[in-house]
Amino acid sequence: MTRSTKIHTALAVTCGAAFAAVLGLHDSQAAPPAADKPAADKLAADKPAADKALTPYVEAHTHFEAADAEGAVRAALAGLARQNAAMILFQMPPDTFDHPGHYDAEVMLAEARKHPGQIGVLGGGGTLNAMIIQAAATGDAGPAVQKKFKDRAEELLREGVIGFGEMTCEHYAGVTPYQYAPADHPLYLLLADIAAAHGVPIDLHMEAVPEDMAVPASVKVPPNPPRLHANLAAFERLLAHNPRAKIIWAHAGSDGTGFRTPELSRRLLKAHPNLFMEIKADPKAQGLNYPMADGKLKPDWLALFTEFSDRFVIGSDQHYPETADPVQRWQEAVRLFNQLPEPVRKKIGTENVARIYGKAVASSGKH
Repeated sequence: MTRSTKIHTALAVTCGAAFAAVLGLHDSQAAPPAADKPAADKLAADKPAADKALTPYVEAHTHFEAADAEGAVRAALAGLARQNAAMILFQMPPDTFDHPGHYDAEVMLAEARKHPGQIGVLGGGGTLNAMIIQAAATGDAGPAVQKKFKDRAEELLREGVIGFGEMTCEHYAGVTPYQYAPADHPLYLLLADIAAAHGVPIDLHMEAVPEDMAVPASVKVPPNPPRLHANLAAFERLLAHNPRAKIIWAHAGSDGTGFRTPELSRRLLKAHPNLFMEIKADPKAQGLNYPMADGKLKPDWLALFTEFSDRFVIGSDQHYPETADPVQRWQEAVRLFNQLPEPVRKKIGTENVARIYGKAVASSGKH
């Protein structure tokens, strides 16, 4: 059995068990500070049932308190039944080497392994992403850098990550510094090849910038730059580089430039069969082109989700443990999710994640 096969087998067993169990019972950007453990546990227990998803879904994009992996997992596990979530996937924030708070999947993997089929971990945000940002700044992406990058990516896979994320091409400053790298940077093209070879996805945070432009007036300068680099053409070159590489564009519904419209999404989804998108809806930071109005899903977004029901997943960007804030990101994502037609919900909720992450999950997701 090859190492790639072993990884897929482990993923199949882990994720398949989660879907079988759950479905048998019922049909950065900037992470907020975590609540203390008792408050977070009480919050998890007190969430109203009205927030529960009508059908199961995988929460495919969340973050966690690195200093308290156990508490983050405990809070996420409490959310499974409360939210009707089949599984929760943790990601690393995209970061740089010169930021003292950077970390990667190793801080979470040991704790996540205690809960196979319920918690999954993507990695690379604190190391692979940092290597790309560094290479873009220095101009050095030569053979030695590429070897080091490939070795680290494969190390993460051996350790048990199920994808690479959260990566970034364009990320406003928040908990982590402002970051930019071309989407078709040599290390991103290499990562696409590695991801394709191992059958794992790349989860990418990228503000939509069709041409060089001034940063939106709502974005603080500094710490962000006064101008942004065009990135959509480079993004399409990344997508076309290796059609077997599954690229998940994070945060659909959370637009920081005004250009991530349903129309742009439709064009890219039509052109690139290996492109997937995560749905995020944050009522406290709506951004531009928000998919909801007065609690209702807008018709143009509903049409997009329905037309490309096999290309979206839920990725609320929730942070665990939760804060004491009465409004959480997962709640708004569930409100949006519950307004989708049932066949669309099933695809976006579980089946698409199953297709992205493994065949055994796909089989379980049809139960």
